[in-house]
Amino acid sequence: MAQGPTGDGPTGSTDLDRAPLARRRSRRGLFLPSILLLVLVLAWSAAWFFIRHRAESEMDGWIAAEARAGRTWTCADRSIAGFPFRLELRCSGVSFARSDGRFSLGPVTALVQVYDPRHGILEVKGPFHVEQGDLDADVTWDSLEASFHGTSNGFSRVSVVAEGPRGSVQGAEPGPIDFSVKHLEAHARPTPVRFDTDGAVDIDLRTEQVNLPLVDAVLGNAAPADMVLDATLNRATALRSDPVAGELERWRKAGGSLDIALLSLAKGDRRLQGKGSLALDEAHRPMGRLELRAAGLEALVAQVMGQRLGPEKGALIGSLVGKLLGGGRRRDEDGQGEAAAQAGDAALKPLPPLKFIDGRVMLGPFAIPNAAVPALY
Repeated sequence: MAQGPTGDGPTGSTDLDRAPLARRRSRRGLFLPSILLLVLVLAWSAAWFFIRHRAESEMDGWIAAEARAGRTWTCADRSIAGFPFRLELRCSGVSFARSDGRFSLGPVTALVQVYDPRHGILEVKGPFHVEQGDLDADVTWDSLEASFHGTSNGFSRVSVVAEGPRGSVQGAEPGPIDFSVKHLEAHARPTPVRFDTDGAVDIDLRTEQVNLPLVDAVLGNAAPADMVLDATLNRATALRSDPVAGELERWRKAGGSLDIALLSLAKGDRRLQGKGSLALDEAHRPMGRLELRAAGLEALVAQVMGQRLGPEKGALIGSLVGKLLGGGRRRDEDGQGEAAAQAGDAALKPLPPLKFIDGRVMLGPFAIPNAAVPALY
């Protein structure tokens, strides 16, 4: 076989012939990462627009289903943005209406990450206006955010945090109720083990510096109040989004109850702690029992009774109540007294249990005058 000039290959095949081919392959290698990146960007863009279209279709279907059920939702100037990694639903205003009431909100933004659609964040701006029966309320705030952590069959946590909510409720007796709160946060999660069997949901509610002028006038104490509520709502899965009366009745018939692990109220030098369980009776009135401990109750009793019987008699009754509670201090059956002392609440004194029975409010064996509990619906 004839050899080429270099003697190492067939005639016409030399290193000089192979050099241009190698250079062309080298240039294609330089462009390959850019080509792959372009393909990836185009594929991601197509996927994002597909997901956005799917979200719009799902939302339209949900709004239509709600309308068929008698619940009308409106998202004004709806838009979905957030490319490339988020979906941001924006409404310049949200409104809701059904047979028993309606409400409206200011601008709302809901967003989820495309790669984690079960975690949603909601930002809401006021004002909030609600009409429920004879009651109207207008509320605004400095900021309000909510978050939702979903699972394949429900949720793992829902949270709401608001700074500076304030507003007024019209139509209530004896007159408008004005209020303001420095900080409010609420959290809910399925109760471990009991959610599947009892539909139980744990609720954690905390407020700071609550001002209620109407209550201040009755209590004679203008100090802002702080409140903590740790409770479990049983049969929560019976609640949906129908009119309030129907929802409460369904919940009652399902055996719903509110188990309160801790209810704490602090207003100036007056404090109250309680635990117990509440439900609804057949006449739709609250029923149940709360075990209470209090500090500064003497001044409260003196203030309330003084408005009815005069300052001197009010002070005397308040003093008697203080002596009665001080002498009756004991360690209750579930160790609440010991736990309170360990938590630095040794000043709290046990009260007779507060009971709601057949529309009456009982403190121990005594009915509290003029404290009838009306039906809720």
